[in-house]
Amino acid sequence: MKKRLLWTAFLIPALLLIAGCDTAFTVGAKTIGIRSGEFIYTDGYLRATYFFPFDKVWPACEKTLTGMKATDVERIRKISQGTFKAMIQDEKVRISVDYVEKEITAVSIMVGTAGNNLASQLIHDRLATTLKTP
Repeated sequence: MKKRLLWTAFLIPALLLIAGCDTAFTVGAKTIGIRSGEFIYTDGYLRATYFFPFDKVWPACEKTLTGMKATDVERIRKISQGTFKAMIQDEKVRISVDYVEKEITAVSIMVGTAGNNLASQLIHDRLATTLKTP
């Protein structure tokens, strides 16, 4: 009983510290991070979910890349997923667009070879702005 109480006394403050903050876990060679519940950072990819259909997110990604003056843009689109590969300011950018539900689409962005969280966040911010404009 005492051991259980001690474990609970440790677990509750630990969960309170994690809730609402940026958190990252490394297990073996995998790194997973959660940022305020809206972004997930996994192995260099920053993933976010947008409440827009796939057919609206795909052209918004193209427009975002064009607005950021991307070069060597390679597009591969299938029925429920697609990828962009491009160069922005001498950095390799990979964007993966995945259908989740009718009005929900997941977008994962990786900048560089190992992933740049800040640069990926910038592209997500520009993509969100593009999606909100009519």
